[in-house]
Amino acid sequence: MQRRVPRLTTDEEAEAFLAQDLSDLDFSQFEPARFEFEKKSERINMRVPKPLLDALKARASHRGIPYTRLIREIIEREIARPER
Repeated sequence: MQRRVPRLTTDEEAEAFLAQDLSDLDFSQFEPARFEFEKKSERINMRVPKPLLDALKARASHRGIPYTRLIREIIEREIARPER
């Protein structure tokens, strides 16, 4: 039976986990990670209602990312969708 990777909350926990034999790990639990390589050269400025911004910040916090990255992901996802 393969082991799942536990939730690691500190660098020390991660280092201790990586120091052991990992050959029996279940890799199906992993999801692809997106890395941003393209330089950000342009800015946008917009006004939104405070409740919308608060909800956006809460969602980003839940995912552990800055809210500006979540906005960028939402824009990218919308642009990637086929037009109707």
